[in-house]
Amino acid sequence: MVSYSFSQRVENFQLMDVVSGREFSLANQGEAKAVVLVFTSLNCPFSKLYEERLVNLNSQFAAEGFVFALINPHVGIEEEETAAGMRVRASERKMTFPFLEDVNQVVTKQFGITKLPEVVVITPGPTGFAVAYRGAIDNNPQMAENANIKYLEGALTAIQNRRTPSPASSRAVGCNVKLR
Repeated sequence: MVSYSFSQRVENFQLMDVVSGREFSLANQGEAKAVVLVFTSLNCPFSKLYEERLVNLNSQFAAEGFVFALINPHVGIEEEETAAGMRVRASERKMTFPFLEDVNQVVTKQFGITKLPEVVVITPGPTGFAVAYRGAIDNNPQMAENANIKYLEGALTAIQNRRTPSPASSRAVGCNVKLR
């Protein structure tokens, strides 16, 4: 398993977006201010608690050039984790960003993801993409209104203001990733 240190280069990847039916490629996101990858699943209770917050963050930052994408590493591992189920969830929750299936867990393993949800924020640069932040979305999965440290929002605001996110990482809390 690869463990990423920060500002480490990120290899390109392509995954299928089950919502649009098109391939999502990191290499095609070079114009983005940052790419926000959220590793999640349909069944994880922690992931479900964050869906509305992610929709709100996308609404807040998408117009500024931030690209959000959900990545599901559990497709095909659990009976309910299907492309059809992902499409239904995206529609129900009004998720207007890609929902990618990582069927072979290539991208999940590339980043060494162990918890759901876990976020990796990648920024483009002259020599390729680099990890700018990884970890938790905020410090209160259960109650959004009680979250007083909004790690992801802080990282995106820092990038928006041309600063390095601080902290650059936090510990993700949630469901364990089930590796194939």
